[in-house]
Amino acid sequence: MGPRIRTLASFLTPHTPTLVVGLLLGLVANAAGLATPLVTKWVLDSLGGSMAWPLTALVALVVVGAGISLRQWILLNTLAERVILDARISIIRRYFAATVGDITRRPSGELVTRATSDTGLLREASSSIVGIVNSSLAMLATLVLMGVLDLVLLGCTLAAVVIVGAIMAALMPTIAKAQEAAQESVGRLGGTLDGALRAIRTVKASRAEDRQSERIVADARESAEYGIRAARRTAVVWTIAWSGIQLSVIAILGIGAWRAERGLLEISSLIAFLLYAFQLMGPITELTQNVTALQAGIAAAARIRQIEAIEVEPAPPPAAPAPVREPDPADPILALRGVTARYTPDTKPAVRDIDLDIPRRGHTAVVGPSGAGKTTLFSLMLRFLEPESGEMFLDGRPYRTYGHGDVRARLAYVEQETPIVPGTIRDNLLFTHPDATEEELRAVLAAVRLDTKVDTLDEGLDTPLTSSAVSGGERQRIALARAILRTPDVLLLDEATAQVDGLTEAALQECIRDRAAAGAVVTIAHRLSTVLDADTIVVLEDGRVRAQGTHAELLATDDLYRRLVEALRIAGQAPEDLAELVPGTVRSGT
Repeated sequence: MGPRIRTLASFLTPHTPTLVVGLLLGLVANAAGLATPLVTKWVLDSLGGSMAWPLTALVALVVVGAGISLRQWILLNTLAERVILDARISIIRRYFAATVGDITRRPSGELVTRATSDTGLLREASSSIVGIVNSSLAMLATLVLMGVLDLVLLGCTLAAVVIVGAIMAALMPTIAKAQEAAQESVGRLGGTLDGALRAIRTVKASRAEDRQSERIVADARESAEYGIRAARRTAVVWTIAWSGIQLSVIAILGIGAWRAERGLLEISSLIAFLLYAFQLMGPITELTQNVTALQAGIAAAARIRQIEAIEVEPAPPPAAPAPVREPDPADPILALRGVTARYTPDTKPAVRDIDLDIPRRGHTAVVGPSGAGKTTLFSLMLRFLEPESGEMFLDGRPYRTYGHGDVRARLAYVEQETPIVPGTIRDNLLFTHPDATEEELRAVLAAVRLDTKVDTLDEGLDTPLTSSAVSGGERQRIALARAILRTPDVLLLDEATAQVDGLTEAALQECIRDRAAAGAVVTIAHRLSTVLDADTIVVLEDGRVRAQGTHAELLATDDLYRRLVEALRIAGQAPEDLAELVPGTVRSGT
């Protein structure tokens, strides 16, 4: 339990001054509450005489205690929100600083749960430490004052407190385990539900709504079972505490009445003692609540701290000196030399001994069967993945001499699934270059043939984007427009024309040709038109570069490339027409 408490304390340490103030306010409020029974005894002892001062003191204690308690309540609740905010900021920044491989291996729903519901459990736990200290001191002070009034009745009270405390101490660890299991189950539920909702079209098309919902409902039932188990154990602790206190009060009342009847105890002292006995219920109840909240907070803090295990991208190296000369236009903008990379140490290499040059101008297409290493090649270029061996160069400088942001500032990337970020069309276009002008936005929209579409929208560029607001092809064009804003040195496209109609594809191919004239364009090819339009084609097989050349050269010399081209004939090129592209090529298929 020690390391876990230290983990929770690490979230509270930056707020130590506020915690100290809250603790002091609590002590003053407790002091006012503890004085009330004694002043009540003063009132009773003053019967038959002047009661002005005792009653005034009693009212003053109530008013002052209420004011201090209000201030403490506001202070500790504000502190709780600050602790939650700090935890969420830490988690969010960790997520976006993480390596792509490490963050994508975890279910996104569970990651969201860590930043939302887990941090929410820190709310009560943040003030529980102050509450535990305050309630413990209040309970101790109450017992001392009870001893001042009557030691025999104090002995009865202590016996009850010890018995109840021993039972609670035995049950508290089971509450902690139940709380942690409940939170883990909520995380699994979030991950499963998130994945299913992302694939909702596939779920419905497969008529799997009932099966998928039942699977998620089963996770929800499991989460409920853990939650119920935690609630039951908490209820047992509360019941024992309340029952023990009530039985103690009954015993104190009986013994006190017997002692008062024999003249061993004044009636006013018995009443004051009973008030303290009832008042003792407050600290015990508060102590139980705070310990329960602390258990949940400890479990939540441990889960949040697990986020620190996510690997983050290294800090950028010291700035390198400026080049003494301008790069030679004949030199490649990107170069890979003997590059081998794998995603985890226990898997085989995704690419092996890759030697590749990306010219400073022109269109390079990458083709290959599934699993050949095409996406891995892009991940290496974007530094989503680091080489296990070999070296990569940008403008003749090794990648390792650049920061990750420096490399990515020279590249632009359009994913095959073309996700859009939450917000408007303008937000998406400005995602990479937030200082771009209206004219620049209009130019890139025109380049991808979306300017007319945007003009028909009531809110124009400020139209919010949702999954149903634009089609898949329009979403792809928005992503391409975002990438070509302020022409990058290298434009990486995971087939930007995969979800568009024929007319739009022709326009986009023209856009790509324009960009290839000004810089490097590298495309993972899924359509025949992309292959035919490329200046250089790289054929990957089993993580290696199998062949390079033009379409005509590869069609004549490489059997795998011929089979790939036949598979890409979805653009309308029939197999028998392919052989005619290169004289003397043997027809295939029939």
